[in-house]
Amino acid sequence: MNHFQRRRIPLLLSGLLLAGAALGLAGVAHADQLDTIMAAKKLRVAIDLGVPPYGMKDDKLNSTGSDVETARLLAKDLGLELEIVPTTGANRIPFLQTDKADIVISSLSITPEREKVIDFSVPYAGISAVVGAPKSMAIKSAADLSGKKVISTRGTTNDQEVTKILPKDATIVRFDDDATSITAIVSNQADIFATAPPLLKVINEKNPSKQMEVKFVMKVNMLAVGLRKDEARLKDKVDAWVRANLKNGKLDAIYKKFHGADLPEEVTRNGA
Repeated sequence: MNHFQRRRIPLLLSGLLLAGAALGLAGVAHADQLDTIMAAKKLRVAIDLGVPPYGMKDDKLNSTGSDVETARLLAKDLGLELEIVPTTGANRIPFLQTDKADIVISSLSITPEREKVIDFSVPYAGISAVVGAPKSMAIKSAADLSGKKVISTRGTTNDQEVTKILPKDATIVRFDDDATSITAIVSNQADIFATAPPLLKVINEKNPSKQMEVKFVMKVNMLAVGLRKDEARLKDKVDAWVRANLKNGKLDAIYKKFHGADLPEEVTRNGA
């Protein structure tokens, strides 16, 4: 063996070790998320607790709401501990993408824009995007918003929908979460709110003089579990769970408990 060959062998071994390490790191980077979740024995779910009746705090400051109970049922059926990761409308997807949460169950509507960056389960519930205002205001369509101020919550489908239809001379004021938007309406900073019907009820409870009501429906959206892109096994698991619990009526019971109505037919047909 000459001098060159003696030098070359350590270099080859070093290269093989580096290549093996790189492959090992690649394996870690692309670890299956379902396996990771099951190994951790915990499911981290991002939920906005400022969007009653989907997510909220009760009188004892315990987390409750239809999304909270949905998350609890999912974690229980998977045999996992539930960790609620409090979020806001604007942070739901970033929390998912930056591994602050495993999934999102937080009145998250399926939209083409969101489908570009995350995956969704089959729908487990539905939500209407509406324009609400006091009973005394004569508003029947987007044209009636001309010259008026409208409150919306940034990062929500309600904000997206009202932005599409708002007259040019109308003013839109955005807040980072529903709790702040509600406070703005309750404190008479504005009267018109692009939101979901349940939040109008919350406003009326906080300030009965507002007499908020739905003026018109902008769109009916399907709510689904938000998932990271390309986690096929986790998506299949969650899809199967949603279908099973739509079929057995458990998801409908949760929805009815908090919303006082059955799930829309567009949702329940997924359990057929």
